[in-house]
Amino acid sequence: MLRYLLPALIPSWRFFDYIRPAPRIEYAIVTKADDPAPRWQEFRPRPDRLSVATTLRRLLWNPRWNETLFMVTCAEKLLDDPSAWHEDELLTRIAAGIPREPITVPTYLMFRIVMVKREGEEITERVSFVSSPRQLTSTAL
Repeated sequence: MLRYLLPALIPSWRFFDYIRPAPRIEYAIVTKADDPAPRWQEFRPRPDRLSVATTLRRLLWNPRWNETLFMVTCAEKLLDDPSAWHEDELLTRIAAGIPREPITVPTYLMFRIVMVKREGEEITERVSFVSSPRQLTSTAL
């Protein structure tokens, strides 16, 4: 039992094999599948500041952040080895996580993965992936 618990309690210095640019997930909603995205919005942007109480609470309970980390992992895997499953998983979770009005006209959801990298004092962004548009429905994607 201790053999399984120790790696969780004592982190390994080799936890990260390598460090690469951080992926950000942005989404857009368009009215036609072939329309260009008028404005991309970051999905679940990080707050500028957190109170001490919120930080302490999040140490114990933070399912939304856990899901966001899962989505970042899906984005990284989608870039490494593109698959329909990862794209569908991201589209489904984005559709469930964005606020939207009741759907009265056909609308399509698409997302892109933007790699953010610091080079000295400059922060650069590069679009690495753009999903195909998927029609939103009133219940689910």
